[in-house]
Amino acid sequence: MHRTRDRLARFVGESLDGAVRARTAPLRIEAWEVPGEPVPFASAITRPFSPFAVGTEWGRPWSTLWLHVRGRVPADWVRTERHRAEIVVDLGFDGLAPGFQAEALAFRPDGTIIKAISPRNAYLPVEDDEIDVYLELAANPGIHPESHWVTTPLGDRATAGEAPLYRLRELQLALVDREVWALQQDVAVLAGLADELPADHPRTAQLAAALDRMLDAVDPDDVAGSALTARRLLAPALAAPAAASAHTVIATGHAHIDSAWLWPVRETVRKCARTFSNVVALMDEHPDFRFACSSAQQLAWVKESYPDLFERIREKVASGQFVLVGGQWVEPDTNMPSGEATARQLVLGKRFFLEQFGVETREVWLPDTFGYTASLPQVIRLSGSDWFMTQKISWNQTNAMPHHSFWWEGIDGTRVFTHFPPIETYNAELSPAELAHAQRTYRDHDTGTVSLAPFGWGDGGGGPTREMVAAAHRQADLDGSPRIELGTPADFARRARDENPELPVWSGEMYLELHRGTLTSQLRTKQGNRRSEQLLHEAELWAATAAIRVGTPYPADALERVWQRVLLLQFHDILPGSSIAWVHREAEEDHARLARELEAIVQTALAALSGEGDLDLVANAAPLALAGVDALAVGVASRDAAAATITETADGWRLRNGVLDVGVDTAGLIVSLRDASGRDAIAPGESAGLLRLHRDLPDKWDAWDIDRHYRANGLDLREAESIEAAVADGVATVRVHRRFGASTVIQSLALRPGAAAVDLTVEVDWRERHRLLKLTFPLDVHAERSTSEIQFGHVHRPTHVNTSWDEARFEFTAQRWIHVGEEGYGVAVANDSTYGHSVTRETRADGGTTTWLGLSVLRAPTFPDPESDQGEHTLRFSIRPASTLTDAAEEGHRLNGTVRSWRGAREVAPIIRVSDPAVRVETVKLAEDRSGDLVVRLYESSGGRRRVAIEVDADVAEATIVDLLERPVGEAAVPGDASRVELELRAFEIVTLRYRRS
Repeated sequence: MHRTRDRLARFVGESLDGAVRARTAPLRIEAWEVPGEPVPFASAITRPFSPFAVGTEWGRPWSTLWLHVRGRVPADWVRTERHRAEIVVDLGFDGLAPGFQAEALAFRPDGTIIKAISPRNAYLPVEDDEIDVYLELAANPGIHPESHWVTTPLGDRATAGEAPLYRLRELQLALVDREVWALQQDVAVLAGLADELPADHPRTAQLAAALDRMLDAVDPDDVAGSALTARRLLAPALAAPAAASAHTVIATGHAHIDSAWLWPVRETVRKCARTFSNVVALMDEHPDFRFACSSAQQLAWVKESYPDLFERIREKVASGQFVLVGGQWVEPDTNMPSGEATARQLVLGKRFFLEQFGVETREVWLPDTFGYTASLPQVIRLSGSDWFMTQKISWNQTNAMPHHSFWWEGIDGTRVFTHFPPIETYNAELSPAELAHAQRTYRDHDTGTVSLAPFGWGDGGGGPTREMVAAAHRQADLDGSPRIELGTPADFARRARDENPELPVWSGEMYLELHRGTLTSQLRTKQGNRRSEQLLHEAELWAATAAIRVGTPYPADALERVWQRVLLLQFHDILPGSSIAWVHREAEEDHARLARELEAIVQTALAALSGEGDLDLVANAAPLALAGVDALAVGVASRDAAAATITETADGWRLRNGVLDVGVDTAGLIVSLRDASGRDAIAPGESAGLLRLHRDLPDKWDAWDIDRHYRANGLDLREAESIEAAVADGVATVRVHRRFGASTVIQSLALRPGAAAVDLTVEVDWRERHRLLKLTFPLDVHAERSTSEIQFGHVHRPTHVNTSWDEARFEFTAQRWIHVGEEGYGVAVANDSTYGHSVTRETRADGGTTTWLGLSVLRAPTFPDPESDQGEHTLRFSIRPASTLTDAAEEGHRLNGTVRSWRGAREVAPIIRVSDPAVRVETVKLAEDRSGDLVVRLYESSGGRRRVAIEVDADVAEATIVDLLERPVGEAAVPGDASRVELELRAFEIVTLRYRRS
């Protein structure tokens, strides 16, 4: 095959590729450059267009150029079944990667969309002899994801410069020879297959012989004249059927369009139009082609901005070609969003698909996200979905997942069918190499015969091409290759589950052994997300309470609009901090705007509930009693606790409040932390609250990764420029100023009256590059495991590194709190905006164990945002000794702003009470259907079975257990008095109750 390969490469490069176009002809081009942000078609075509020539430079970074292209098909062109006329375009493409450079969308003069132009899909059909086409060219910079170490200024309009990025290389008519094009596809498949088979395989020799016969027969100077003969000679090799034992790949078209990444959100809207227009055009040519689309947000954008295209999509959905999957608003991160946000992704996404298309999606489709929370299986089931697909887990650095199809079991015991496509890409081209990889890597040949392959250009969009469909057709039943069937994800899931219902089980979180830095990068985006989630919880709770108690109109439309934006900002390249500067600047602005809107809703509701008066009130939106006020209630502020005190000692200060005794050294660090029992939580000779600065140069993905070698070096920030200790308003505080590198930090330790925890505040002016700042707590606890809050519960993770799986989990997620303990004693650390955590342990010389808890505070990557996290930040933490998991949850709720104070006339009793504090109310709201029904979502938080009574302080006629979309689970309402419902919940079970109001 080696000799044939060289001969074939020369033939393809010098003769075959050039013969696809039988003839070409020029077109007339005029242009108008948009001076600012993109404008709609109707506005663009009214502007003054000027002559524009092929060869002209164009495209300031992020700019838009409109072209008006006119001409006529030459009269002497004979268009037959063999020949078709096309407009061919080269915008100045850099290489062949679609989605990461210039793109265009083509319109007819009436504003309807034809299709898009991008590398590998750079043609337009000619619909009439008279040509009149508008092209919207997007000068998106070529910020390639492979540029892992590049510091690029192109990620923001302010720094991208004015020089043009592209030169229009080609825009002309072409007469395409279909037979020559088909010969191209035949050769690509057979040559690719021969390259994948072993050199001594009989099929390899047969393929080489067939290709040699073709090369002998074809005339390189007249490929068109000998193309039919060439194809006949290759036909027997293409007709040889696959082996009976061949693996089957169900190939579904796909275009994983990142809702923002190396481009801003506004560009994603246009990418969706380009990709989806390509898809529906391809469907017209190939009725057997199916395309899976997962994000409701992206279709909502198309509906708003491209209504004609949206109607074409509706038609293709109805025909079964455009297949809606996933059911989420976007493809989100699953580690950092709250439980309610995780649920709302499916609530809003599935509602959109149902309302706009009449389709209920049955799977959760997350090909590219950075780890998978152990709560997700139950949320999937409660949404009315029943299986899960992802691809990213194949990127694990250390350990390969043991199966490709299996049951995934969540923390509550719920199981969902799960599949990792063994083709190990969501951007497949369906090449012989990719199909061979899928068959070779599939780990379940003993029990299964089928896998899924999402194919099409993704990340930056583009979608499937006609070449990919041609490859699928040629490999449908081909000797030496897996079989391919063009189908839907549902086709695959049905086949895979039917052939083996007794699948293996994976229990707990699916930890991605990569991209651990996404738990820390772009702190402001993460803080905005945490604040938005909390404000949404408060806004829904108090607005629902005010609607029921005093008749205040419930702001359903405003809340839905805010939820849609918050869920978009949880997309898996926005919340993780792995996008360009433009994206994160807009995310910060959005979160600030949403906070103002939500604050107004909260204040309106609370004012209506409490009235005007002089009482000092506290509104507690937490599901636990805080500040002396019941859960989900408004009460009078308590001021009974005695003030904290500070005593100066020879070695620093001693802070006391009657509950805790805290020793602080002259560096402002905690050296002892004792509760009433006298036990010290801090390991002997160590200091808690210590900031440690590490070199942070990941091997590959800058904003994405924290690699284990960061631990090889670390600078302890002990030196203090100044330190003050004082008591004000009963709070004892030690405040320390430090300087390191080009940065400064103020660390404050505060002990409040009667508090069972010490508060720590870090105010940092961060000016570092490629550094990681960790906040450390060396605890005198023999902890076999750590416990971290996740959505609707918690997970345990071992502190040892017995296995490679344990060792690889050196940085992991916790939400508002983490707890480490031994029998009878534990320590909790809570945070207001930190997600990245680490826990290790060591045995001391005295035989005791020091458990090291680390929180990743800040990073400083330079790609894709060279200014990532530069500037001022404030973070809050607390450490609580002698704590339970409930204590840890209290600290998490307190730090995250669930308690607010103001003055009013009356207290407000909670609208919902639960008899067991381990059963926590996650959400109180009114129903999505605007019926006015009350909806309460709660969950068992301890990990054990609970019998609980739920009381409603409102006139309700009926209580029904419903799914996340607020549809009855089963047929009957909960028996008995609706105002007092008794339930038995299993460990971590989520229950949603819908109350019909009297």
